[in-house]
Amino acid sequence: METLYKGKTKDVLRHKDGSIHLFFKDDMTGKDGVFDPGENQVGLTVDGSGRSGLAVSRYFFERLNEKQIPTHYVHADVENNLMQVKPVTVFGKGIEVICRYKAVGSFMRRFGAYAEEGQDLNGYVEVTLKDDERQDPFISREALELLGILTQEEYDTIQRLTKDISDTVKDELAQKRLELYDIKLEFGKDKESGDILLIDELSAGNMRVYKGEDPVTPFDLEKYLLG
Repeated sequence: METLYKGKTKDVLRHKDGSIHLFFKDDMTGKDGVFDPGENQVGLTVDGSGRSGLAVSRYFFERLNEKQIPTHYVHADVENNLMQVKPVTVFGKGIEVICRYKAVGSFMRRFGAYAEEGQDLNGYVEVTLKDDERQDPFISREALELLGILTQEEYDTIQRLTKDISDTVKDELAQKRLELYDIKLEFGKDKESGDILLIDELSAGNMRVYKGEDPVTPFDLEKYLLG
């Protein structure tokens, strides 16, 4: 396959038949060898983590497709770390949408003078720009429109989809006695239809999950969901 883009944890590939695939690597985000889904740099490499992340992503994407929530997911080849996806365009240079149920991570780093660790946030939604150099800055709804990244209608659609997707993931985890603290999503537009779709992955690499007061590791998340 032809490599179209090399990312931190995934590469984008194009098959000779024109189909687009994501290759899930064994690189994980974190710092100083410790996994952290909130970091924007590769912190460690763990054999099998790519396959595990794809298996969990397939599980959630199939649940979303059953509920007719629009995603870019087509098919997963877990043994080869490949996920076939629909071709999409991104908003600007990419945006990330975070749905927060508990106050942890970057929320506490920014608002720790007002919030308490683990405080309920009731599915608060915020948007950041994908920009490693500027540490993925938060951006308001108004600024997104002013800079030509999102229209107000697109923002409303993404906010609604974020709540639907996040609540679905939260409910699935709750069935396994797990609690979703926050989740980071990405969206794009279907190149053919122009519809807004959930893109990227849905794994421990972009969510914080707890069992009681203990964080759930990526491999343990797969075991809880699929074991």
